[in-house]
Amino acid sequence: MVLVAASLGLILYSAAHISGTESAIVALAALTFMILYNAVSMRLRDRTDVGSQISDLSRGTADLARQVAEFGRRLSAVEGRMVSANSTGTDRIQSVVGEINELGALVKQLAASVASHEDLLTAKPPALSVDSALQKELPLAVDDKPVAITAAETLALAPAAPVSAATRSQSQTLAAVRSAVDENRLDIYLQPMVTLPQRKVRYYEAVTRLRDEKDQVLAAEDFITVAETAGLIGRIDNAVMLRCVQVLRRLLVRNKDIGIFCNVSAATLGNPAAFAQCLDFLEGNRALAPSFVLEFKQATLRNLGATETENLAALAKRGYRFSVDHVADLRIEPRELADRGVRFIKVPAALLLDPKQTSTSDIHPSDLSDLLGRFGIDLIAERIEGERAVVDLLDYDVRFGQGFLFAPPRPLRPEGAAAPSNGTAPTDAKPQETSVTVNGTAGGPAKVNATEVQPAPPRMTGTAALVRRVAGPI
Repeated sequence: MVLVAASLGLILYSAAHISGTESAIVALAALTFMILYNAVSMRLRDRTDVGSQISDLSRGTADLARQVAEFGRRLSAVEGRMVSANSTGTDRIQSVVGEINELGALVKQLAASVASHEDLLTAKPPALSVDSALQKELPLAVDDKPVAITAAETLALAPAAPVSAATRSQSQTLAAVRSAVDENRLDIYLQPMVTLPQRKVRYYEAVTRLRDEKDQVLAAEDFITVAETAGLIGRIDNAVMLRCVQVLRRLLVRNKDIGIFCNVSAATLGNPAAFAQCLDFLEGNRALAPSFVLEFKQATLRNLGATETENLAALAKRGYRFSVDHVADLRIEPRELADRGVRFIKVPAALLLDPKQTSTSDIHPSDLSDLLGRFGIDLIAERIEGERAVVDLLDYDVRFGQGFLFAPPRPLRPEGAAAPSNGTAPTDAKPQETSVTVNGTAGGPAKVNATEVQPAPPRMTGTAALVRRVAGPI
């Protein structure tokens, strides 16, 4: 454009003989005109390009709006279906919950009625002589299988010996305990722990009793303190462990899910020599660790010293599980107990059902089973003596129960003379011992020698047996 304007000015100056000033003005005007024309034409061309881009963007926006509208419609349809499905599911769940609540109320009413009938039936239990009537009225096993009488197979089920009522001094008790330990007059009583509400035997607790030279029984609470003071408790615990392992080995042949609880005193746990013997014995029987539970008092675990803590850790390292009994309050730290290897806690039923525990403990007793279950600890309600307590404990989600309601502790005795075939009772003062065989599993009747016993709960008849069968699957 500058060249064209300069050429125009030169032509006017040379050809038209216009002055140089006028030619320059004309050339400058032409240059200005061409510049303006170029700017306007470029602006018009840019506007056309921008307009096409805007039109393309408008079409894309319209497509996007249509897609968003389609997604909104589909989302609304899905939300409608979800709301419909939720309402339908809620209605069904409410109907099922209502039916379950009605069924639970009926079962509780039935259980309460059975409890009242059971109390009436057991108010005056009939006395049975040790003869043919004993064979007919032997307690049934928990799974309602009969107990067959045979003389070939042995299960020495001795009746409990009467506890001595004579008052003993400490020196007399010490002499009796020392004599009983030296002469091996140590008896093992087994009391079953059953599942609730099915009442199937799952574990046994071994209870120790000593007999003096007159065969009078010394209960654990009568000789434990004296034995600990005299340093005899270690020998007693070793003997009890040996007997328990013998019984457990034979019980496992018939039922792989069975287990035995064996009490261990604090003195044994803190005595290096006595504990070393127990540890060597338990080391040799590590295969039984899943079924052999060692039981300690709550006070023992709360007052562990350095030696006791180390010994307890040695047992846990070998796979043995622990149980806590003699629980005096519900101030329990489940995480700490689980870290120590505790897998069971036995709480008296009266303590669980005591309304005062709600204010004195950190957790409501009805929530204790769930709390312990989070840490792998099972709650066992012990000292159950009535059906009403069982009905109340079912609301607490207690899985296991123990007490005289299911079966009292049964003693293990050396096998004596067989029962007379004519059904007459013996004339001597000693209690008669009966040899029986408990029906086993599909493999046939299981034989158990004189070092073991299968305690069974009392026979339930009539309505009580019916409600047990009904309440079991529920």
